Amino acid sequence: MVDLILTAGRREQLAALLDDAQRLKAEYPSVAEYLDAAPILPGTGDDRADAAFDLRFVHYLTSDESANPYWDIVAPSVSAVQGRRRVDGGRSRGSARLGFAQTILQTTFAYAVPAPDTIAWIADRCAGHRVVEIGAGRGYWAAQLARAGVRIEAYDSQPPDATTNLSFPSAAGRRDVWHPVDDHTAYTTSADDVLFLCWPPGWEDPMASTALAEFEGDRLIYIGEPKGGKTADDAFFDALSADWTLESEDPRSVAWWNLADTAQAWVRR
Repeated sequence: MVDLILTAGRREQLAALLDDAQRLKAEYPSVAEYLDAAPILPGTGDDRADAAFDLRFVHYLTSDESANPYWDIVAPSVSAVQGRRRVDGGRSRGSARLGFAQTILQTTFAYAVPAPDTIAWIADRCAGHRVVEIGAGRGYWAAQLARAGVRIEAYDSQPPDATTNLSFPSAAGRRDVWHPVDDHTAYTTSADDVLFLCWPPGWEDPMASTALAEFEGDRLIYIGEPKGGKTADDAFFDALSADWTLESEDPRSVAWWNLADTAQAWVRR
């Protein structure tokens, strides 16, 4: 693990912020909430690793220094377990402390972890094609893909900067969107497009199956859990089985230890 090195000026900024509880709560309420709860939650058992995580968490959530703050916060906490890369802090069952941070990072950025390897993997498979993301949330993945040169349009039924989105609520110190996210009723697709679904809602919400049924193209990037998991509906997986072929799966994708999402590329038969 490589420790985060802060300049003297940045350390002074953080010290001033952390010394002013009222200001911290007003400007960065999610950070204040985490720092209040973290000391009473069981960590990984490695105090140094937990402290390093806390520093990254506070630093990247209170600055604009990083182009991919989500990844910079969690990357040193990634382990390889049975061929899969997981954010677990080096502990197979993670920790309550890490789990609490997970909920904040997911609502701040995205539910899936945007590992640079996966961004590059998607960019390679979408080269030369327009990507249409449905259910984009804050557009965090869209922003990362756009930085990688992908031509992408992002849509959501509840764009967080235009309406209330319970999964991605507005709050001080938190961007509403990282990339333009338009209302889902405005999107169109063509035969040459790639459909991108990243953690579409599960629990039999029909969003994923509806998006797949309306899609005119032959290529799909899906980031989510298998059938019966927390993402997409049964009709979506039934349609994949009937009409699509799994072309490849990113071997370097990263998921939280308590989730089973992977990155997959599908092609229509």
